[in-house]
Amino acid sequence: MTKRKLVVIGGDAAGMSAASKVRRMQNEWEIVVFERGQYASYAACGMPYYIAGMVKSADQLIARKPEEFREKQNIDLRILHEVVEIDSDKKRVRVRNLKKESEFWESYDDLLIATGASPVRPEVAGIDSKGIFGLSSLQSGLDVFEYMRDHRLKNAVIVGGGYIGIEMAEALLERNLKVTMLDMAPEVMTTMDPDMGKLISKYMREIGVDLYLNEKLDHFEFKMGKVTGIVTDKRTLDANLVILGIGTRPNTSLALKAGIALGAKDAIRINKKMETSVANIWAAGDCAESFHLVSKQQVNIALGTVANKHGLIAGENISGGSGEFPGVVGTAITKIKDLEISRTGLNEKELKDLCIPYKTSTIISSTLPGYYPGAAEISVKLLIEKTSGRLLGGQIVGKHGAAKRIDTLATAITARMTARDFAFLDLSYAPPFSPVWDPLQIAARTFL
Repeated sequence: MTKRKLVVIGGDAAGMSAASKVRRMQNEWEIVVFERGQYASYAACGMPYYIAGMVKSADQLIARKPEEFREKQNIDLRILHEVVEIDSDKKRVRVRNLKKESEFWESYDDLLIATGASPVRPEVAGIDSKGIFGLSSLQSGLDVFEYMRDHRLKNAVIVGGGYIGIEMAEALLERNLKVTMLDMAPEVMTTMDPDMGKLISKYMREIGVDLYLNEKLDHFEFKMGKVTGIVTDKRTLDANLVILGIGTRPNTSLALKAGIALGAKDAIRINKKMETSVANIWAAGDCAESFHLVSKQQVNIALGTVANKHGLIAGENISGGSGEFPGVVGTAITKIKDLEISRTGLNEKELKDLCIPYKTSTIISSTLPGYYPGAAEISVKLLIEKTSGRLLGGQIVGKHGAAKRIDTLATAITARMTARDFAFLDLSYAPPFSPVWDPLQIAARTFL
């Protein structure tokens, strides 16, 4: 009997999670993974902390090397192999061996597309100058680290005040660079509401980041091929290192050329089983859609947490199972220096766009009882449905012990709880951990 064969395009979170799940369920199948980069199965979210010097070796970010997958799981993981074409009629992919500069066709019975996402690179003059980086792969993080090591740098400019931008601001401050951030929005972190983003902007200025908000990038200045400055619609900023934190785009050109349907933000359209519009082709991770449990719409959320879960469900169903990915609520967390930031559900702009009537409440409290050592300020904003009182979203900004509380709220939103339900949850209390009323419950009480 001929062995069934799975081919995976992409060897990071979603791809390797799926391949590993298939191997656990189907010991006899042939599994081949093609990864165009030099590294696979790595912690991309750890890159800013490696650049900062907090993570001492890039090897610490690699979960498992290709030879380990081959020897321990019999998964044929091939790095520096790029899939350049999908032929769904003949059930095969055309692969380019980047090291040997040769091409070949590889057949499949099932194909998983896990091609991830790439940083947005604006089409402006000077964008290809040396010293301008986007962060998406481990190699891109290594490139930043090596550029900083090999050049005497003074002025770093970050374009975009989202998660990558904020984490890289911390990293570059740790490396004693002058850090400037540029963003078109009135406040940083546009996934938060402006009133909460304002708290983050204020703190960033206090720790030495020069913020230029409501400004648009026009072009880059360069000399001898290296970036020397950024020109906005209002000023010129010196820069010999630029980090692009404008966002990401799903890598879906390969799928599109193969006739596979795209959906939200040009991500690959999938159902809850991770199936695409073409038989025997699946998709998972940053290149694929997810269903949002609050908005009830398809979205594209590029997070490692989502990618790993996508991969698990894809692997289960490729193996013959019947799992379904339930959806997301958009939970995310980050920090800069001592300030913790988190959010879940929908923000005000998203609710207005969806024409969902809502109410909000924002409170300032303490992470611990005021008398206990280490107590710090925490700001909590909750959004609820006006008619039912159902929790729709929430945001947290505060010091140590603040942000991870968002997980309780994400659970409550997933369970479709109301503010009243949430206020009376039997949460734990002891002075070293929380006030007698948790700050999130204090915010929920304001609606009662």
